[in-house]
Amino acid sequence: MKPTPIARLGLLGLTIALSACSALESDKINYKSATKAASLEVPPDLQQLARDSRYATPGGVVSANALQTQQTAQPVGPTTAINSLGDVRMERDGSQRWLVVKRPAEQLWEPVRDFWQENGFVLVQDDAKVGIMETDWAENRAKLPQDFIRSALGKILDSVYSTGERDKFRIRLERNASGGTEIYVTHRGMAEVYSNSSKDATHWQPRPADPELETEFLRRIMVKLGASKEQAQAITANAAPQQQPSARIQTINNSPVLQLNDGFDRAWRRVGLALDRTGFTVEDRDRSQGLYFVRYVPSNTGKPEPGFFGKLFKGDPVIAPEKYRILVSSQGESSSVSVLNASGIAETSASAASMVRVLADELK
Repeated sequence: MKPTPIARLGLLGLTIALSACSALESDKINYKSATKAASLEVPPDLQQLARDSRYATPGGVVSANALQTQQTAQPVGPTTAINSLGDVRMERDGSQRWLVVKRPAEQLWEPVRDFWQENGFVLVQDDAKVGIMETDWAENRAKLPQDFIRSALGKILDSVYSTGERDKFRIRLERNASGGTEIYVTHRGMAEVYSNSSKDATHWQPRPADPELETEFLRRIMVKLGASKEQAQAITANAAPQQQPSARIQTINNSPVLQLNDGFDRAWRRVGLALDRTGFTVEDRDRSQGLYFVRYVPSNTGKPEPGFFGKLFKGDPVIAPEKYRILVSSQGESSSVSVLNASGIAETSASAASMVRVLADELK
């Protein structure tokens, strides 16, 4: 953690600041949107599509997972641990956690949206039709060191200090067969690192997703939906993790295919979270057909996550995103994941191979 150049100049006024400032309250999460900051510049190819007017549905949420709401609840498989409180429960499968709420998505969209705004985030995607929200890049100010100088400077020069990290979250609400809603939270992170040995220039690079941070926000959403802090903490800590089976890549008819030892329900959920974590832009989904409709930005770097490993600085060429379909199909207790083009034809391109490798790395 280090002060910016402006902060170093500000240290000259330390004597004055000592009499007027106090340290911030200690908390492990205290986000502030980085929307207006000039240090993290994201070109158009890394942004979400502009909202289409057809998504402006004043009547409430219309989930892309259009299932019948009167079906009986499906039993939970043996690899999933459940903890519940009232009409909210948390499920865990390996490192993945999500909430299941016995309320329709129409009743949850506004409270969940309010939750993120109350926690200091700006939403750059707020699409009720697809059931996806996404925050802008934000900084966790609670990570700033609370040393003597930091405490003395307090709020006067607070804005010139930086953690050197930015976080973005994607929130997905999906109907389940019983008429309730599943809530998923996925994290992406960036870190500012020095570009050379003289340490006079920096650039931003991706850092791994943080499942613990995802879990913390799920716990806080439980509180927003009616649980006490103590109850939500106890439920979050209870379930033991399960070992996830590995993913393997095969080539079938010249097309890369990812094989999973999962039935459809688990494969669908895991692939959806993997798409969110690795930065694919999910435009829509159709669970009945096993399809995720995504955007992808081709890359020659060997790190193909769209919106993550693209060009991060102005002046670099912008590569137009392409549209694909990610198909999840099952054969009993196993499933396959393949890449189709916008017309629904199996892809054999290098981009398809890159996308399958990205998913395989996340699902292993």
